Amino acid sequence: MTAQEARLCGLLLREHFGEVVEKIGTHLLRSGAQNLRTIVNESGTPIDLVKKSLCVLMKHGACRFSIGRKGPGSPVEYQASCERILGILRYPRYIYTAKTLYSDTGELIIEELLQRGHMTMSSIVKMVADRLTHNMEEGRSIEYNEVVSTFSKLVETHFLQRCPPVSEVVPPVSTAPTVPGAPAAPVSTGPPTPESFSDCYLVPSVSLAGRGKRRRSGEDVVLDQGTTKKAKTDLQTHGDEGIYWQVNFERFHLHFRDQTIISAVASKLDQTSSEIVRTMLRMSEVTTTPSASCTQALSANEVFRSLPANYSISRPILDQYLTLLVDDPMEFVGKTGDSGGGMYVVNLHKALTNLARATLESVVQEKFGSRSARIFRLLLRKRHLEQKQVEDFAMIPAKEAKDMLYTLMSENLVLLQELPKTPDHAPSRTFYLYTVNQLATARMLLQHCYKAVANLIDRRLFQTKESKRLLEKSQRIEAIMASLQASGAEPEQLTEVEEMISAPEKQQLESLRHHINKLDSAENQVDETIFLLKSYVASTARITR
Repeated sequence: MTAQEARLCGLLLREHFGEVVEKIGTHLLRSGAQNLRTIVNESGTPIDLVKKSLCVLMKHGACRFSIGRKGPGSPVEYQASCERILGILRYPRYIYTAKTLYSDTGELIIEELLQRGHMTMSSIVKMVADRLTHNMEEGRSIEYNEVVSTFSKLVETHFLQRCPPVSEVVPPVSTAPTVPGAPAAPVSTGPPTPESFSDCYLVPSVSLAGRGKRRRSGEDVVLDQGTTKKAKTDLQTHGDEGIYWQVNFERFHLHFRDQTIISAVASKLDQTSSEIVRTMLRMSEVTTTPSASCTQALSANEVFRSLPANYSISRPILDQYLTLLVDDPMEFVGKTGDSGGGMYVVNLHKALTNLARATLESVVQEKFGSRSARIFRLLLRKRHLEQKQVEDFAMIPAKEAKDMLYTLMSENLVLLQELPKTPDHAPSRTFYLYTVNQLATARMLLQHCYKAVANLIDRRLFQTKESKRLLEKSQRIEAIMASLQASGAEPEQLTEVEEMISAPEKQQLESLRHHINKLDSAENQVDETIFLLKSYVASTARITR
C-alpha cells in the first residue's frame, strides 16, 4: 500500500464513518494484522471505541479477523483491507448500474446493502418496499413479492451473495515464521466464491406477505431508539434468520469491464459491432472464469442465433463484421478455429492492454501536447529506438525531439536503456535506446489518480466546511417547508418561510452546489480511469504469474 492509497483510504473512512473509524482503519492499514490490545495501546483510543470501530469496518467488509499467528489460543488479529476501502469510491457506480439493470427496486436494494454492509433478505425487502411506497402517490403501495422478485434476480445474476459462515471467514493458521519488524502476511479479504461456499447463491424461502407502509413523521427516530414497536417487529420470524446478504463487488467489476470493452468497440467501429461483442460476452458469462485472459470460444453459428431480434442482419453480414473485428488493431476479438463457421473469442487481456495504452497516450497528449504524444506512441509500438530514429520516425526536428524526450524522461514516462558494446561502458561505444514500460507507467498513473481523487475529496470537504452555517440554515428551512406542506399550510406562509434565505445566500448556495456537483463528477470520471488501469495491472499480473 502506497502513501497515496493510505491517504485516500483515510479520507473515505472519515467521510463515511467518522474520525474514530478513520483513525483505527488507517492505523491497521499502516501496521498490518494486530490484536485488540495492541490496537488500543498503539492508537491511544479507548477500548470500547476500538471495538465499535472494528465492528463497523468488519460489517462493511473493510476488515477481517483471523486466528493469531502464534496458533490456536492466541488473541484474534484484525487486518484492514485497502482494496475494499477504496471500493467505497465506486459506490455511486454500483447503485447506478443496479438502477439501469433492475430499475428503482434494484437500486434501493443495492443502496441499502452498501449503507449497512450486510442484512437479511426479509429486512431488505421490508425496508425497500417501505421506501418505494413512501415515494408513491397517496393510496398506492408496492407488494413485498415484487421486491422479492427483484432480489432473486440480483442473486441469480450473482450481483448479491450470502455472507459466509464465520468458520469460513477465519483462514487456517499460518506456520511460516514471523520476522520481528516485518509487515504482516496479507490476509485474504475477497468475498466468498461459490466454490468455497456451496450455498453462496441459494435464495431461502421467506414467508413475506403484505405491502410497503408509508412512513409517518418522526417514525425513523422512534425505531432507531429501540422502542416497543421496534421490539415487536424483531419478534416476527420469516424463515431467513441468520442468513445475511452482501454485495458481490467482483461481479459488478466484471460487468464494468465488459461495458468498457463494449463502449470502446462502439466508439472505434459502430453500434452493430458493439452489439456482436456484447452478445459474445453475454454468452460466455457463465463458462468464462473471472481470471481468464479470453472468453470461451464461440462459433459464428451460435453468435448468429443469439443476436437480439431487433438486429436483423444476415449471416454473410455477420461474417464480415467478425472479420472486421478480428483484423482491427485493437484486437478485441480473435479467431481460434474454422469449425461451425469459425470459432471466435473476446480477447479480454488484449482489450484491457490496448485500452490502458490509449489512456496513457491520452494523458501524455493532454499534459505535454500532440508532438510528445506522437513520440510516446511511437516508443510504445517500436519498443526501443535511438534518438536519431525517434526524430526520423516522428518527423520532428532534432532539437524539439530532444527536449520532448528529456521532458518525458523527467516525468518517468520514458526510460533510457544503455547497451554497451564493450565492458568499459564507454559512451562512444554504447547504444542509448529510449523505451516505454507500459505496466510501470500505468502503475505510476494509478498513483496520480489516487492523489487526484484525494485532492478532490479534500476540496469538497473544505468547501462544505466553509459554508457549513449556510447549509445548516438551508436544511432547517427545507424541513420547515416540508412540515408546512404536509400540514396543508397557506401559500403565504410558505412564501414567508422561503424569504428567510436572502437573494445573496441563495446565489451562494447555488454556486456551492454547482462546484460540489463538478467535484463529484470529476471523482467519478477519475474512478473510471482507476478501474481501467487496475484491471489492466491485475490482468497482466495473472498472465505473467
